[in-house]
Amino acid sequence: MNTAKNKILSTENLSIGYQQKSHQKVIAKGMNLTIQGGSFTAVIGQNGIGKSTLLRTLSSVHPPLEGSVLINQKNSTSYTHQELAKTISLVLTERIPESQLTVFELVALGRQPYTNWMDRLTKEDLEKIQWAMKETHIEEFQDHLFHELSDGQLQRVLIARALAQDTQIIILDEPTAHLDMHQTIIIFELLHQLTISTKKTIIISTHEINLATKMCDELILLSKNKIYAGTTAALIAQDAFETVFSSEIVKFDKTLEQFVINNN
Repeated sequence: MNTAKNKILSTENLSIGYQQKSHQKVIAKGMNLTIQGGSFTAVIGQNGIGKSTLLRTLSSVHPPLEGSVLINQKNSTSYTHQELAKTISLVLTERIPESQLTVFELVALGRQPYTNWMDRLTKEDLEKIQWAMKETHIEEFQDHLFHELSDGQLQRVLIARALAQDTQIIILDEPTAHLDMHQTIIIFELLHQLTISTKKTIIISTHEINLATKMCDELILLSKNKIYAGTTAALIAQDAFETVFSSEIVKFDKTLEQFVINNN
């Protein structure tokens, strides 16, 4: 997918899936992927194809069924829990249980890998929290209770929490799942800009393929029979997008680099 020059995350013969009673459910196998540091990468494909499972495996939430995940060319299984927490931050789709936490307090949770046993915030912690809120444009409601926010505002808060964790890699599972079109575009633009301003590596799973083809540096496309990885142009050259949908309702327009309604 990329050269090894700035390789930050890669897989070797990776098989992903989960244990199902007495047998393993394999979703995809033989995955050899490389993600470059400082890039904005989207994992795309149909519902149920394994996007979330791949992200959870890359972030060590799920163990690989076979093969390995390498972070900075070191096997992820050799990292301690705290080392992983200082290297990868993860934003999942699950709703946060309602509480009386303020936006500031929620963002501050990102500093847990660094705080002492009394959870006291140092000057550096406070600086990282303020920096994360500034980068995500949420300073104005830092004193609000987080459950009072709109879905779009809350997603920016969760991104800020991941930024405050100050990891090299940020992984987000469907960050725009509950958002309208306007907020979806705002989140995509924010993530794209963050890779530029912070040099962090951001990996998302998304159903917003048309936005991903335009705004992401790299794509990982999961299909039933093959895994494609590379830039939008590289995937177009391989006719990869034609494998996403079998429906005659939509088609991929190579000139527009978008899926469009098939009027033929």
